[in-house]
Amino acid sequence: MRVSRSQAAENRQTVINVASRLFRQHGFDGIGLKDLMKGAGLTQGAFYKQFASKEDLAAQASRRALESASRRWSDAAAANPQDPLGAVIAFYLSMAHRAERMDGCPVVALGSDAARQGADVKASFEAGIRDYLEMLGRWVGDADGEEPGGKAMAILSTMVGAVLLSRAVNDKRLSKRFLQAAAESALTGPPAGDARQGRRR
Repeated sequence: MRVSRSQAAENRQTVINVASRLFRQHGFDGIGLKDLMKGAGLTQGAFYKQFASKEDLAAQASRRALESASRRWSDAAAANPQDPLGAVIAFYLSMAHRAERMDGCPVVALGSDAARQGADVKASFEAGIRDYLEMLGRWVGDADGEEPGGKAMAILSTMVGAVLLSRAVNDKRLSKRFLQAAAESALTGPPAGDARQGRRR
């Protein structure tokens, strides 16, 4: 039976949405096309009518996942306009976010995988990371002597690394401490003297 153009477009969006979650859970190479399409309620044969390759889908799904993550940051910030940075840090560095394998931050879930992918997937990640940095840049002031955006980069690196480490260990107490320590660091940052000293070394 021939699929209408509107239904085909809807199917494509469904596949992208499902893949954005399944890739975060399994990794780009941890799930095949058959299971991806099954998750979307479609046959594997329908895939090639919608996407040029699995990498094409990976790039589209990565973009969708990062757009979704950015919206969650915006929602958290909007819920606490007096302290948007604190709100985002509290959301991101929480045990609840740590447990969100399918819906959590794609940079944590797929960052190391993305480094081994082609230019299109990396471009999706770069755009999403730049969105993160733009938001953080609006909420933080740069430390004395730092290049523009340096503090935002340091906070993002700390947050992503903390969630990654917290997921990599079995010990729940240690996992929670990674998140707590990162939150403290992101909210306070190193003393200005320490930063200058580090640059002189």
